[in-house]
Amino acid sequence: MSDTAITLIGVPMDSGKRRRGCLMGPDAFRTAGLAEALTDLGHQVRDLGNVAPDAFTPTEHPHLHALEETVAWTNALSRTASTASADGLPIFMGGDHALALGTLHGVAAHAATQNKPLFVLWLDAHTDYHTPDSTTSGNLHGTPMGYMTGRAGFDAFPAVEHSIPHERIAMIGLRSVDEPERAALQDTDVAYIDMRHIDEHGIARPLAAFLERVAAADGLLHVSLDVDFLDPSVAPAVGTTVPGGATIREAHLVMEMISDSGLMTSLDLVELNPFLDERGRTAQLMVDLVASAFGRRVFDRPTRSY
Repeated sequence: MSDTAITLIGVPMDSGKRRRGCLMGPDAFRTAGLAEALTDLGHQVRDLGNVAPDAFTPTEHPHLHALEETVAWTNALSRTASTASADGLPIFMGGDHALALGTLHGVAAHAATQNKPLFVLWLDAHTDYHTPDSTTSGNLHGTPMGYMTGRAGFDAFPAVEHSIPHERIAMIGLRSVDEPERAALQDTDVAYIDMRHIDEHGIARPLAAFLERVAAADGLLHVSLDVDFLDPSVAPAVGTTVPGGATIREAHLVMEMISDSGLMTSLDLVELNPFLDERGRTAQLMVDLVASAFGRRVFDRPTRSY
């Protein structure tokens, strides 16, 4: 994945949950040197600045938090993601994970124009498979996977014309799944890899199997990386901390395998809350991980004959 045309798109979105701070995420990624790291690897990088939501009128909802604002973001991001995907590889710098309602909607529309299947690698402590009806918190950052797989209850949102079949989704790093999500996912074909599975079998084998399926289908690959995929001891800048997450070594391995595959066509970076960070170390780690996904290596590993 060398000399890739990369577009950086800031998404200062903070409507997906009640704890504020993710709107500062895009500037934290910029300050931590994301563009410079990718440029140093030989890629062509453009920063398009920040997206803004469509106009909306907020109303008080008895259950859901900031519904109208989140729908406005979804509409704007869907258009942006569809257009940006046609011009290179977009990196959406969030912003909370509700941004994936829009980025996935737009990337799926782009995949349809290419007549190629879209696959999703969801690196997250949570499945985010709720619907507006099933979420107990009312926080819509827990709904993008429910939305894009075509679950009911999203009448306020743009219609999903290009839903993502469950068998094209891998969720890796799971360790906090609500019972309604678990029950709904249990009998689907989603490849859900929780931390126990990773402890027992490692992270490389299930990821390699998924990437092989993407390659065999000549598919496009959207990667959605949530800060809480990582253990909070190494990445504290997230409002949804769950102990027992991926180590730095495991996370870099995932990113290097993505790079080796050459399959990634779009990327979300979400839930970075700089207000909760310690001297920017989470933002810097996220930038280092992105660099690994785009070719940074400690050593190249040529094939040798013995």
